[in-house]
Amino acid sequence: MEKLTLYQNAVIEFIRRYVAETGANRPDEEIKRRILIDRENNSFQLLSAGWRGSRYIFGPIFHFDLIEGKIWIQCNNTEREIVDELMANGVDQQDIVLGFISPPARQFTGFGIA
Repeated sequence: MEKLTLYQNAVIEFIRRYVAETGANRPDEEIKRRILIDRENNSFQLLSAGWRGSRYIFGPIFHFDLIEGKIWIQCNNTEREIVDELMANGVDQQDIVLGFISPPARQFTGFGIA
């Protein structure tokens, strides 16, 4: 399997597993999770959307982009260790970029810098 397809599948599998494990989208849940998969542009998200009482909730839980052969984690609004799960699914540590870390600080993360 080519690297791009492997990395797309690793990200999609991670998001789907997260939704299944957290029990999201139960019929009684007011806040729904939406998985957005754009293989053509290599962009993948998990969003929350819905009403909690009179307050509308909308926002990203995860956002990933595949850029120049690397998985960029742009957003992680959880305590989940995404990188461990991606590496367990065959993603090379240097092919993971923590996009939410400033470029000068990325060299200290142990992951890809760009």
